[in-house]
Amino acid sequence: MADAPRKSKKSAAEPSAVKKKSHAKRAARAAAHPVATAPAEPLVAVPTPAPAVPKTPDPTPGAEPVAVARQPLPARMLVLVALAGVIFAVIIAIILNRPVKPQPPAFQPSANPYPHAIFANGIIESDQTSGENINVFPEVPGPVVATYVTEGQTVHAGQPLFAIDNSVQLATTQQEALQAKAALAMLNELKAEPRRETLAIVAAQLTQAQATLQTLARTRDKLVRSTALDPRSVSREALDSAIDAAKAAQAGVDVAQRQLTLTRAGAWTYDIQNQAAQYAALSHTYAAGQALLGKFLVKAPSDGVVLALNTPKGGFVSSLGAYDSYTQANLPAVVLGPNAGTLAVRVYVDEILLASLPHGTAIQAQMTIRGANRQIPLQFVRIQPYVTPKIELSNERQEQVDLRVLPVIFHFRTDPGFKLYPGEEVDVYIRE
Repeated sequence: MADAPRKSKKSAAEPSAVKKKSHAKRAARAAAHPVATAPAEPLVAVPTPAPAVPKTPDPTPGAEPVAVARQPLPARMLVLVALAGVIFAVIIAIILNRPVKPQPPAFQPSANPYPHAIFANGIIESDQTSGENINVFPEVPGPVVATYVTEGQTVHAGQPLFAIDNSVQLATTQQEALQAKAALAMLNELKAEPRRETLAIVAAQLTQAQATLQTLARTRDKLVRSTALDPRSVSREALDSAIDAAKAAQAGVDVAQRQLTLTRAGAWTYDIQNQAAQYAALSHTYAAGQALLGKFLVKAPSDGVVLALNTPKGGFVSSLGAYDSYTQANLPAVVLGPNAGTLAVRVYVDEILLASLPHGTAIQAQMTIRGANRQIPLQFVRIQPYVTPKIELSNERQEQVDLRVLPVIFHFRTDPGFKLYPGEEVDVYIRE
């Protein structure tokens, strides 16, 4: 019983050993007797089919995305892309490194004509004995109804420039004129008293009072005599009434007499003085209204040229000037300059450079016109001895606006062949 398992194991391993021996014999026989083979045929290139790209399955709701492997680019394609990048980089480098010819300047920059000089900005203005241009502001507000001058026109002192609507002030002035006229008529009436007609009336009233007195006096006398003859002929009441009526008539005569005297004397002196004062007051009121009415017609204060007219017909002006929609500020209604052959330059010298500024008439300066490459000598006029904040800007990047400057005024003679205008900004060099 114990040997049965051992036999079964041995019988199971025997078939595998037999198979190995048979395979070894066949291999040895094939090596000893090789089989003749046919000659090899020439190789023919067979097109290799393109690799099939796996189709991406349609996503289904709730299914996770399936990763698809990318096919690498061929080596030839990579070489072409790299070569194109190199060529593009070389072209860009050539373009960027190509020298660019600078543009010529629009105008020659101003140059210092002196070995040492102070540079400053200047504003051309009209040549005035003192001050700047004449800025005309109306004294009354209102809409402009008419303009009588144009820019560049020569005007004379007293010539109308523009007119403001005066309808309200005109009616007020006419009312004041009538009030003054009424006061004058009353004053003349007081001075012309007494009237003859009034004297005649007062005299007639006196005559009437006297006649009434005579009638009542006779009645009284009759009753008195009758009472003296017979006290019982007249009652006491009738006698007293007659006496009282006579007294009243006498008082009426006295009143009429005094009224006649008062009428003949004319108006009282104090009434005449009071009316004269009222007439004078109303006359002054009318004169003030008339003067104010004249303010609605703005006239030129002096001879000159109209440099700017900022009051179009229909626009509104006031004592602050006319509102400019471009600058959003109030500008003078009219700007006048003298009609002369010279102009002035107001130069603003930085406060830091004042120590280098020469004194008095020793100041020499030259002005350069921007864009014209032209220098004009300047003649010193005066220094405005008051340092003010700088407001005349030249819009330069390095310009500081927190400076204080000293105005220095020069003037020069204009050239008919070279036109300059007030308000133009120039460069000025002052010799140290």
